[in-house]
Amino acid sequence: MAENITKKNKTSKIIYWISTGLISLFEISGAFFINSPAAIEGTRHLGLPEWFRWEVSIGHLIGGILLIIPVNKRIKEWVYVAFGIDFISAFIAYLSVDGWVANTFSPLIMFVLLVVSYIYYYRAIR
Repeated sequence: MAENITKKNKTSKIIYWISTGLISLFEISGAFFINSPAAIEGTRHLGLPEWFRWEVSIGHLIGGILLIIPVNKRIKEWVYVAFGIDFISAFIAYLSVDGWVANTFSPLIMFVLLVVSYIYYYRAIR
């Protein structure tokens, strides 16, 4: 019985770290491309102001770091909330501007990965 619980906890930790690592890698790496032509064009394409690109990129960098370092559980929960709002908002923005195209669903894929990370965060810390 105890061996089974240990195996489940180990599996939970692996799933947590893989999902969280992918989200953090995606979010942190985005900060390095803040001035790329693609980022500038993407912001313009969605009709967003120039400062918004900087604000979101800095927020993604901070959130990506906070997801992978040991911080208070409440802080980590707010990072999950912020990323959840961000991914849902990005989906709505893409849907409003581009309609139902393949690119519209990329924020939803990240949202699902975020939900997996959140669920397994609580399973892993037991």
